[in-house]
Amino acid sequence: MGEVYRARDTRLDRTVAIKILPTHLSDNPEFKQRFEREARAISSLNHPHICHLYDIGSHGGTDFLVMEFLDGETLADRLRRGAMPLPELLKIGMQIAAALETAHGAGIVHRDLKPGNIMLTKSGAKLMDFGLAKPTLAASGGASAPLLSAARTISASPMMSPLTSAGSVVGTIQYMSPEQIEGKDADARSDIFAFGAVLYEMATGKRAFEGKNQISVASAIPEKDPEAISKIKPLSPAALDYLVATCMAKDREERFQTAHDLRLQLKGISLASPSVAVPTERWDWQRTGLALLGIALFNPGTSTASAVRSYIPPPPGTSFPLSGLEIGPVVVSPNGRTLAFTAVDDQGVTKLWLRALNAQQAKVLDGTEDAAKPFWPFDGQSLAFAADGKLNRRSALTEGPRK
Repeated sequence: MGEVYRARDTRLDRTVAIKILPTHLSDNPEFKQRFEREARAISSLNHPHICHLYDIGSHGGTDFLVMEFLDGETLADRLRRGAMPLPELLKIGMQIAAALETAHGAGIVHRDLKPGNIMLTKSGAKLMDFGLAKPTLAASGGASAPLLSAARTISASPMMSPLTSAGSVVGTIQYMSPEQIEGKDADARSDIFAFGAVLYEMATGKRAFEGKNQISVASAIPEKDPEAISKIKPLSPAALDYLVATCMAKDREERFQTAHDLRLQLKGISLASPSVAVPTERWDWQRTGLALLGIALFNPGTSTASAVRSYIPPPPGTSFPLSGLEIGPVVVSPNGRTLAFTAVDDQGVTKLWLRALNAQQAKVLDGTEDAAKPFWPFDGQSLAFAADGKLNRRSALTEGPRK
């Protein structure tokens, strides 16, 4: 719906991008409203990973935006060369999550998040093209309709017209959330679904949802789950599988609820990977619900040690206790192969969980209600913990607890 030109700002002596509404669309009130909506959305956002808007105006009947000139390539162009290495994926992912955090904080839902709307530059990733953005209910004073235009459109590929008849749905179909497919109002969690689809493509080099035509793709999104990342890329961390699957949950209530939490989860994975560098700052372990553990494993036949790092998300339906250090930290079995930790379920009951370092999921230990301060006796065949004011021990981890 727009044409973009590279230009020179002669007053400030800088290169800029000028986006104009094409002549054949400028007389259409709906398109003009979309153009104005993009300007209004961008003008309220100031973030290093969002394309900046410098000016807006009209000349000779042509409406235009003066925007930051971005020298680089789109993420879509980059992905044509295949999947991305984990460090690059996490770096870009955190930057876009931070951009979404700012947009959502200003009450703006992008609604068309896709690789083609993410530019990769020397200074980092930039989120752009807010042409389909709309304010949230809170930002629009509780109105149920978009601020300017309630008309809905769909685009599926560069070969198709990006705007079709009113009454369809908003966005690019391969990255649309189930609620958008069903014609329901989009909110911030719809952007999170789209971002999960983008992360999936970055990790695997293939789209999360594909089909022979629009209908088959639209049918797959609400009904099917994409193949796990770890099955396509076996060396990818299980934590990335969990994160992307949570982003793309069919029910928006089951997704990450904010881009802020998503960014912190991505940072947790990066901290667990020694090859990924992230800015140093205070890390709120309890709020993000992550456990990161470094273990030195020694080979008995040599004097060398190897570092093992494990990322532990809370098991489904649980969270890590807020008073985690009092209840007990993650403890490692004597052979260094199994981790034990406490987690609280939806009913507020604390139990012990075990996770082998070579497993993707943790297992709960029944009969360990209200467990605290776990530790491994030296035999490594049992786990001890405090509960009910007594010391308990699980022999061989298969029998019930003995006080």
